[in-house]
Amino acid sequence: MTHNKQHITFLRTAVACLFLTAFLCRCATIGTPTGGPKDSLPPVIVALNPDNFSTNRPLTGHERIYIEFDEFIQIKDQQKEFFTSPAMKKKPLITQKGKGIVIQLRDTLEPNTTYALNFGGSIRDNNEGNPLNSMRYVFSTGETCDSMIVSGYTADSYKADSVSKSFIWFFAVDSVEQVITHDSTLFKYKPDVIARAENNGIFIAQNLKPIPYRVYAIEDTNDNQMYEPSVDQVGFLTETPNPAELPDFAIWHDSLRRYISAEPQLYFRMFTDRAFRRHVLQDSHRPLQHKAELFFTGDFPEILSLKFDSVPDSKIIREPVTENKDTLYLWFNAAPEELPDTIKGEMIYMKHDTANILRPDTVQLKLSWRKIESREEEKERERLERERKKAEAAGEEWKEPKKPSPFKHTIPTKSDINPEEHLWADFDYPLTEIDSARILLTRTLEDGTIEDRKLHFVRDTASLRRYQLRSDWQTEGTYTLTIPEGALTNIAGEKNDSLVATYTVFDPEKFATLLITVKSSHPTASYIIQQLDASGRLKQEKRDVKGGSTVQLNYVATGEIQIRIVEDMNSNGRWDTGNVVEMRQPERTELYADEKGETLIATKANWEIELTIDMDKLFAPVTMQSLQEMLDEREMRRLEREWEKRMKEGPKRDNHGQNSSGFGFGSGGGAMNMTGNMFNSYR
Repeated sequence: MTHNKQHITFLRTAVACLFLTAFLCRCATIGTPTGGPKDSLPPVIVALNPDNFSTNRPLTGHERIYIEFDEFIQIKDQQKEFFTSPAMKKKPLITQKGKGIVIQLRDTLEPNTTYALNFGGSIRDNNEGNPLNSMRYVFSTGETCDSMIVSGYTADSYKADSVSKSFIWFFAVDSVEQVITHDSTLFKYKPDVIARAENNGIFIAQNLKPIPYRVYAIEDTNDNQMYEPSVDQVGFLTETPNPAELPDFAIWHDSLRRYISAEPQLYFRMFTDRAFRRHVLQDSHRPLQHKAELFFTGDFPEILSLKFDSVPDSKIIREPVTENKDTLYLWFNAAPEELPDTIKGEMIYMKHDTANILRPDTVQLKLSWRKIESREEEKERERLERERKKAEAAGEEWKEPKKPSPFKHTIPTKSDINPEEHLWADFDYPLTEIDSARILLTRTLEDGTIEDRKLHFVRDTASLRRYQLRSDWQTEGTYTLTIPEGALTNIAGEKNDSLVATYTVFDPEKFATLLITVKSSHPTASYIIQQLDASGRLKQEKRDVKGGSTVQLNYVATGEIQIRIVEDMNSNGRWDTGNVVEMRQPERTELYADEKGETLIATKANWEIELTIDMDKLFAPVTMQSLQEMLDEREMRRLEREWEKRMKEGPKRDNHGQNSSGFGFGSGGGAMNMTGNMFNSYR
């Protein structure tokens, strides 16, 4: 770990030297004046009134605070960047005045409380928009300002990557009810202290008391300072840390990202908790003649009965279309003339009442639809009408041209096929008839020989309108798929136009093969091995993998890939999220890294790459030391790539000077100077 820290220090210095070199080279150039170097420095605080960290402030909370800078500034993204700790019912009003800002407090304050106004990166210089990151103004209504500090890291438990800009909420243990079997802290209380993570997932929480806290991380997707289950990611700690009892940690100024960073003391594995959505029918409408949509607020709604007065049950097809079944499509398998403009019905389902108890509820449905002519359809109708009148005026017979079929599909007409995944076809409506005897698949070999091949339409288990077209795909030759007109029919009675498509099959020699040997001391443990591209997009996966087995991944694209492993604790073949009320953490996922800590694996055509993954090591309990080592390795890889990029691009014209952070600034406006001293110990 020491070597890694030294390496990171060198890389930080090397990248910074590139910026400095660019500045010196520009200064030494003789030529026509261009107005001087671009300003890359943030504003500097020169005065505050009242002073920062002042105490015994009035509880009325209607005073004004003035902060002056050395240049004119702008306020940007105030709604997203600015927050108070603890939260105030009425947010302070921030306005510009000269070279400074006026903060008007509008809320009655709590006694003996330390307040922090956190500006994030909202304060920027007026010309170049350089942000003064981590700027804070702190005061207390009591005799002293709370001064304990805690650091931590927030990670996406599924993607195994940082969660940026998440909020961390601290609740004093002695101010909330004791947690035994269920935890409702997030829903009953307001946090005593609020911090926020930076883009790298690291947070530094300040102005804490030396007491135990219940701590949660909230993503706050809607920027409303509220936790919304199933919308916001959440993370929680099972322990109750006391800042005074935590070990020392290193803190420094990240001169590349331009904000304060630190070694983490706390670790949050964040997830989307989908267990606490109220079961209510949110909306219902009928966008198409043969289709209605029901939207529920809760997952897996329980429908006891569903009947319509004009459509028999036998002609109604139900299709849940989301993973958690909270959206239901109803397809009416009837001729257009059999469907009225308004279909009335009744549904009985289990609905949460005001006490959050599920009870049967009856709702009347009124699903209306009428044909609305599009602008293009109107123009085409008018054009045909003009042609008809012109022909009749000339005494000629006019015959309306055949209209293209409204039948819609997404069958590719030309593509390469992965023989393990076959060919996929999607349709706008469920199909009622597939005349497979008329559908033809042939293979043309290099010598001109044409042979018929068997083709099977297999409907996807997760969608009524998706089919896999399976065949014994061979590498040699070219395949031709012919679907004649009218071979496919959907529930609206629409039939397809003729389709002719050509395909080739993946050549294995143009791809890499991955052989993964799995080691585990737990023979019954189950894992999911996922191959990702360099950007983290899932490309393929193998489920129910056991220790001692070897997994083969074929047709791995050339370039760079990643391997993610899911610790499938209940062996259900999928990653399971957590439950904050039941205090259940999500299943762990980890990215495979080699002995150098690199998660990206280079692949080339016709390569066979062999890996051995020790699941005991990969899923060993996370300690702050192992977490810091992982973050150090990740930072080292990032800096190495940044160094390589800068070396290729050459010196930049921009001068990236050191950032004067607003982290914990004192009455004189000076920042804590951590630049060039990465591993200062701080508590």
